[in-house]
Amino acid sequence: MFRRNGSTCVATFAVDEVRVLRKVAGEVVGLLTDGMDHTDPVVSRLFPDIYPDRPDDSEEFRLYTEGDLKTGKIDQAGAILAALPDEGEGEVRLDGEAAEAWLRAINDARLAMGTRLDIQADTDLGAELDDAVLHDPGSSRVFQLSVYAYLGYLQESLLNALPEIE
Repeated sequence: MFRRNGSTCVATFAVDEVRVLRKVAGEVVGLLTDGMDHTDPVVSRLFPDIYPDRPDDSEEFRLYTEGDLKTGKIDQAGAILAALPDEGEGEVRLDGEAAEAWLRAINDARLAMGTRLDIQADTDLGAELDDAVLHDPGSSRVFQLSVYAYLGYLQESLLNALPEIE
């Protein structure tokens, strides 16, 4: 997937990969721009209470920080959308700053998907996917678990391709 080329991280994406990445990044943007609902577990995961035992303090902290955090997350997802080909397959070249934005956006997408899919720290993703395939190979859960796994692979390849900081 991603490989280092000098100070740049480079990957070539197939048509289906471009579609999936555009959809995932677009869904993160949509989640953050369509009137965020703090009772939504995904929103709570992306914007956790800083003081879980003190809701008033958490609310005050959110008041001062959430706008910038939300803007940052939208911009990071936008970095994925901006770098991908408009349609079809294509190559993506990321400098260090763009690669870091991609990593943060992929992480947000995985947190969101993991919350929706009820993925826990001790979840065996391979076993979960095998079980989903056995129950209904054409289910949306199989597709979503596959995308979640793909994003993990993509994230790892990008981390490994990052140039070392001097």
